[in-house]
Amino acid sequence: MYLRIARTAAAVMLAVGAALVPAAAAGAHPDADNVAVYPPIQGASTWDRFGYSPAGSHHIVFGSWGYLNDWAVDIYRNPGATVVSPFGTKTASGHPVAVTVVTVRPGCATGNLADGGYRIGLEARDTTTGQILGRADVMHVNNKPGGIVVGAGVGPWTKLGETGRFRWSSCYQVSGDTGAHIHLEVINQHRYSCYIARGANTALNDLTVVGRVGKHYSGQRQAC
Repeated sequence: MYLRIARTAAAVMLAVGAALVPAAAAGAHPDADNVAVYPPIQGASTWDRFGYSPAGSHHIVFGSWGYLNDWAVDIYRNPGATVVSPFGTKTASGHPVAVTVVTVRPGCATGNLADGGYRIGLEARDTTTGQILGRADVMHVNNKPGGIVVGAGVGPWTKLGETGRFRWSSCYQVSGDTGAHIHLEVINQHRYSCYIARGANTALNDLTVVGRVGKHYSGQRQAC
């Protein structure tokens, strides 16, 4: 059985100072079946608008199951756009995928929503096998609806909140509306997920695949 042997729990300290929960071995996803990851913003958006946050090197600040997430990127849209789950509805082999909210908390270490909005964590599960595929952290979410709570199931167009403009801080260094973005982080439950490599300022839409969860790669920040 493949394990994340390159990682240690001691290497992880989340920006919010939260303890991480080790994975249950029975919930792992040993198969290479996968689900697509899409932009977490409904409609048009932009991948790494200013070239500051390529997925191959962008900072990773969150994690799950005792490990830092696999990769991260900033996806841009001016304030007020609808934020949604980035997971597809079926795996590559056609298995239905269920998505559940696992984290709802202020995203910045200060705990103040004015510094960077919410971090909403989502978990994707293969409902045919019962196996967990992976998770995504959707960060800098504004105007979260009341029904987005831990344990809630969400579909691909369930509104998680909106893109927002927050005050300048070490957590959110944005000086204009064109800099408003969602910080997306993704992790496999078993081995490593991947992102689709693309250049800065690439236009995205609802059907643009930006990564895959459930693929088996050998380390962090891997292109598919």
